[in-house]
Amino acid sequence: MITFVGQRTRVTGSSMETTLSDGDNLIVDKISYRFRDPERYDIIVFPYQYQENTYYIKRIIGMPGETIQIINGEVYIDGEILGEEYGAEVMQDAGIAEVPVTLGEEEYFVLGDNRNHSMDSRDSRVGILKREDLVGRAWVRIWPFSEFGVIKHE
Repeated sequence: MITFVGQRTRVTGSSMETTLSDGDNLIVDKISYRFRDPERYDIIVFPYQYQENTYYIKRIIGMPGETIQIINGEVYIDGEILGEEYGAEVMQDAGIAEVPVTLGEEEYFVLGDNRNHSMDSRDSRVGILKREDLVGRAWVRIWPFSEFGVIKHE
């Protein structure tokens, strides 16, 4: 029952700093996306296709049907600058989004909050995610106890 509704996941690395830190333990809500669509800025968990039992944690930036491009470190959605504050510093590498990337139905573009230290949709080894790839939404941080609580997505 627990594995159907939730999954414990450990944050490895600094790609989601300062929102999530290396060593944080999370409970992932695996049920919500059965009843509602993922939303922009949701922090999601998905399997890394090249390494078994490895999961990545990133933030949804691009939604189905949108065109994403990164120019001079700024994220553009459908030609408009995305006004978000998660990336702490200017992105040095636009990766595949150096040119416009148009998402299909049920496709998502994800970025780590620590943009210059994240392997995310900009990298072809991660690329564009399909909805079926999403394990779920990060829900509660259970470790360290000093940071225990529901994870804010906005």
